[in-house]
Amino acid sequence: MIVTVTMNPAIDKTVEIDALLPGGLNRIQRVEYDAGGKGINVSKTVHEMGGETIAAGFLGGNVGKTIQNVLQEKGIRSDFIWVQGETRTNTKVFEKSGAVTELNEPGPVITQEQCQELLEKLKTYAQPGTLFVLAGSIPKGMDKDIYARIIRLAHENKAEVLLDADGELFRMALEAGPDIIKPNRVELEEYAGIDYRASEEELMRVAEGLKAKGIHTVAVSMGKSGAMLMKGEFRVKCPSLNVKAHSTVGAGDAMVAALAYAWDKGLNEEETVRLCMATSAGAVTTIGTKPPSRELIDELKSKVIIERIG
Repeated sequence: MIVTVTMNPAIDKTVEIDALLPGGLNRIQRVEYDAGGKGINVSKTVHEMGGETIAAGFLGGNVGKTIQNVLQEKGIRSDFIWVQGETRTNTKVFEKSGAVTELNEPGPVITQEQCQELLEKLKTYAQPGTLFVLAGSIPKGMDKDIYARIIRLAHENKAEVLLDADGELFRMALEAGPDIIKPNRVELEEYAGIDYRASEEELMRVAEGLKAKGIHTVAVSMGKSGAMLMKGEFRVKCPSLNVKAHSTVGAGDAMVAALAYAWDKGLNEEETVRLCMATSAGAVTTIGTKPPSRELIDELKSKVIIERIG
């Protein structure tokens, strides 16, 4: 069972224009609305691949109701804590040049009582065979150790955790020992205190250090440079697939979804990395934060090139 936890969900509003004119009139050519937030994006992608998830976290107001209705219409189970205030709407402005400007709202403030309520809810799902996916930012009012607390709760009940976070949230969660992590290049550089574009060899050393802490799977997404995956003695790099890209938004979430689906289905290492690369590549071809189709994922899997490293 895959339980995604989205602390700060959103409606993703994607608008397309020729070129952004600050301080002037901008005519929108196309608008797309998607139920979003990193964990929710993971649930949508897992569902598209044929898997099942439960989407949890916090929702509020009419935007929250819209998100719940969208998930229900798609056949995705949800079990959110309802809070005061309005779930945020995040606006992404796409220009023909490929430039993206993001305008993210803060979202509602979460109380300590609501945080505890979420922990109690997640505890009911924590058992052997459950994977919690902790992804994305947290709203105001929450302590930065919330992911670490969920990881400890999961492990106390023999469940596992896939972590996709950054900054202090990522650093504190690592102390609790997540089972799978999916940092991108920038997040890994920040964690390691590297203030320049690190080489792949340097990134691999940082990733190896994280594995030495007891994390059994480390996937590092590197944008156009592809990705690395380390699981046990399996260490590979895959160049990115050549697809017609529409937007890179959601590509990381798609890779997290593939990791979760592979864990749930017990796929081997090679099947896992092929699924990760194909799902991530498929995501950049879609509009907004819509997941790629299973048919496209299966088509792209055969094009994945796997290079052994280390």
